[in-house]
Amino acid sequence: MKSILILAITAMSTMAQAQQIQPTVSVTGEGKVIAVPDEVTIRMGVQTEGKDAKTVKAENDASVDKVLDYLLKMNIPQNQVQTEYVNLNKNYEYNTKTYNYKASQTISVKLKDLSKYDKIMSGLVSSGINTINGVEFSSSKMQAYEAEARKKAVANAKEKAREYAGVLGQNIGKALLIAEQGTSSPQPQPMYKMAMAEMDSTQRTLAPGELTITSKIQVSFELLD
Repeated sequence: MKSILILAITAMSTMAQAQQIQPTVSVTGEGKVIAVPDEVTIRMGVQTEGKDAKTVKAENDASVDKVLDYLLKMNIPQNQVQTEYVNLNKNYEYNTKTYNYKASQTISVKLKDLSKYDKIMSGLVSSGINTINGVEFSSSKMQAYEAEARKKAVANAKEKAREYAGVLGQNIGKALLIAEQGTSSPQPQPMYKMAMAEMDSTQRTLAPGELTITSKIQVSFELLD
C-alpha cells in the first residue's frame, strides 16, 4: 500500500511539473549603430641602438623627453599621454661577433580633436619618434551609441520572435529572460613601422572612416497559443 501511495505522489508531482513548464521562444537580436569617430589614439615609440647600454638608454631617454615636452607645449593633457612599455635588449651580431643594445619606449597619445592629428604627428616626428605602431579610432559618445545598439538588439529579438511564432500560428508574450552576449566596435588597426621621413603638416594623412557598434542580446519570450 505504501508503494502504491509513493507512486501516486510521484506521478502527481511529475504532472504538476509538466504543467508548470512554460513554452518559450528564444532568439538572439542584433543591433548596429554607425558612428563617425571624433577621437584617435596614436601608439608610437622611440628606438635607439648602439654598442654601450648606458649610452643607448641615455640617448633614448633624451629623445623621449623631447617628445613628452613637445606634447606638453601642444597642451595635450597628461592623462591623455601614457608610457606603455620600456625595453633595453642586448643582441648578438653573428657577422661581427659583437654585442649591441637596443633601447625602446612606446607611448600612446589620445587626441580628442582629429583636426590636430597631422600637425601633432609632424611635430612628434620632428621631436624624435621613429616608430608608429598603429592608430585606434573611438568616439566620445561611445556609451550612448552602445546603449542605442542594445535597444536595437532587443527590438530585433522581439521582431524575430514574432516572426517565428507567427509561422506556427502563435503569439509571444512577455520576456522571461534577457541575456547580453556582448557589445563590440571592431575596426581596422593598421600596424606599421616608419622609415622616418620629413612629414608635411599641411598634408591630410588621416581617414577616420566609420565605427560600427554592434550589440547582441538573447531574449526568451512566452509562447502563447
